[in-house]
Amino acid sequence: MLLADQPLGIDQCTCSAMRKASRQITRLYDSHLEPVGLRITQFLMLAALEEAGGATVNTLAERLDIERTAMGKMLGFLERDGFVAISPSPADGRVRIVKITDEGRRLHKKAEPLWEAAQREFEELNGAANIAALRQGLRDVVVGELVADATRE
Repeated sequence: MLLADQPLGIDQCTCSAMRKASRQITRLYDSHLEPVGLRITQFLMLAALEEAGGATVNTLAERLDIERTAMGKMLGFLERDGFVAISPSPADGRVRIVKITDEGRRLHKKAEPLWEAAQREFEELNGAANIAALRQGLRDVVVGELVADATRE
């Protein structure tokens, strides 16, 4: 029978380690944002829209690295609740433009201190230098593109 702390060969899997860390970090941020009824993905959407002024659904999905279909579903909930407005692009009716509403701005402003508290807690738990190194390391990670193989010369 598998024990929770039993070492396994899959513990050497980078993807498994990243998924586990990601889920744990997500739970931390979600717990901080719970009082305003947001999850971290929704907060990040509102934050991106607040900062950018608006975006196409596809651009927002790409920027936040969320599957296009999942993005559509999440935006549907935010639209239903009045936090975003989605309309056809004047240039191409097939393209949908997402903008944060005044109600969405108020929610984002209310949620921002909760997000900042999650940021502080994560930094306190892990150390500012470790978090800075983690962010830099994640920016440097290459996935999905082959780098020229020096052994093929």
